[in-house]
Amino acid sequence: MKLRLLSILFGITFGIVITSCSDNMNYHEYSLYQKDYIDATYDNVTGLVTNIYTMLDYDFGQNYSGGMLASACDEAEYAYSSNTICNFYNGSWSAANPLSGTWTNSYSAIQMCNLFLDSFQGLTFDELKLNSDYEAQMYRYHNYTNEVRFLRAYFYFNLVRQYGDVPLIKHLVTTATVNSLKRTSADSIFAFIGSECDSIVKKIPADYTNLGIYALPSSSAESGRANRLAVLALKARAALYQASPLFNTNSDNELWHKAGLATKVVLDSCAKYGYTLGTYASLWGQTNWSNKEMILVRRMYPDATNTLEGYNFPIGVEGGKSGNCPTQTLVDAYQMKATGKLWNETGSGYNPANPYNGRDPRFALSIAKNGDTGWPSYNTLPIQTYSGGANGEPISGATTTGYYLKKYCDVSVNLTATSINTKRHSWITFRLGEFYLNYAEAVFKYLGSASTTSAEFPLSATAAVNTIRNRSDVKMPLYATGLSNTDFWTKYEDERMVELAFEDHRFWDLRRWKEGSKLSSIDEMKIIKNADGTYTYNRVNVPRIWDDKMYLFPIPQSEIMKNPNLTQNSGW
Repeated sequence: MKLRLLSILFGITFGIVITSCSDNMNYHEYSLYQKDYIDATYDNVTGLVTNIYTMLDYDFGQNYSGGMLASACDEAEYAYSSNTICNFYNGSWSAANPLSGTWTNSYSAIQMCNLFLDSFQGLTFDELKLNSDYEAQMYRYHNYTNEVRFLRAYFYFNLVRQYGDVPLIKHLVTTATVNSLKRTSADSIFAFIGSECDSIVKKIPADYTNLGIYALPSSSAESGRANRLAVLALKARAALYQASPLFNTNSDNELWHKAGLATKVVLDSCAKYGYTLGTYASLWGQTNWSNKEMILVRRMYPDATNTLEGYNFPIGVEGGKSGNCPTQTLVDAYQMKATGKLWNETGSGYNPANPYNGRDPRFALSIAKNGDTGWPSYNTLPIQTYSGGANGEPISGATTTGYYLKKYCDVSVNLTATSINTKRHSWITFRLGEFYLNYAEAVFKYLGSASTTSAEFPLSATAAVNTIRNRSDVKMPLYATGLSNTDFWTKYEDERMVELAFEDHRFWDLRRWKEGSKLSSIDEMKIIKNADGTYTYNRVNVPRIWDDKMYLFPIPQSEIMKNPNLTQNSGW
């Protein structure tokens, strides 16, 4: 955002390399130069927009040497206590050690959006007029304005959920201006996001595969590009956050009403355009980008990698280094399939001698446990997470919790020296399943009951959650009508933790709900193998540091030093 960013925008050459494929955004290799050079060719203006897309966030461990935000909350624990991710809860987090590049990265992206919106409108690219696809190319160019406004709003959402009040910059600014900006209220940032979404939603295509004469033959699907559903999803998610206790300090019920209405539009639009819930197992893997549940995915470069698996495949398996190990806290959120009850509820059917039998099917899809076979596919031995086992403590890097991560990892990735391979990975930005849960939350809070409906909200909160639980490969017992508010909220939190595990929600949910005290400890499972081949399972509670100042991140001290008008978040 400072001198370095402005030098990028106004002088230095920078480059980006993204693969080109027919089912993606028709990416090419671009080198971006000064404004005059970008004006010269259509490809370079396209490259500027493409570069903004590559700045969308994802969480495959790239920011913390393998650590995911799941390991900074109660979903996981990183196997190596020296990892930077552990600084979130070990007392090392500070304004001087802000543990995030979101401030700089988001404002860099926002300035690039402003560059396009301020400086690259009204171009005609006369050199292309004789090309047969000129109208299609110009349609794409004109639509870039809608896409870039969406992207700018998205980056502002990332900033406001993390820092609260932040400077609002709508145009290119000079270094001097940047270094004198004051923070804009979170409510104003949320209003800006909603206004931008409202302004572009009817202009941006709902379906890039159905553009008629404007379709580009070399790029039929454009699956990584923001469309109308993505715009609606951003507006609805932002509205949910604004209605939540962290930001809704006056308990304004109208904010929940607005969040419910915005989310209902997402659900209705998904139904209109053919978005449907598929199997839970198909939410990740090489082709998850084409899943009909996906509203927007962040396509990775390079398309094919094995970095995620290298970070998270079990120690003791060739090529595996361990990493984000699911906690017992997360495991406890997976109910018993036969009864729909948690492990510690009366009549649940839980067997402490066989604790994983009969659990929610999403457990086996997401988490590798002691005794699992075929994880990963080239591993010929059962997973041994018990003390002294091939994948257990006291081996350096072994899981500290008793579990290894499956979700988002590709079982077919091979890390053996003679057969190493790579596979495509795509990060879920928005998917339909999230918005059934978001709808349930907003409607429950607004109407005051999980079973209540209204003319505006004919689908009850209970029915919305049950839609998720009724997936074809899940089929968990449906929630009964008439649950007390306390019981519903407890079940809702567990359902959200299970359904959205490792998708970068739990870290933020506990903050927006102001339930940070749940981050003051996690549970691990220590497993002992007995002489007779049975196992003893011992729960261990591990304390962590939590302070209410952590609801919001500290503004990096380096930014405070550059700009005396920036105030620091409370407590930092």
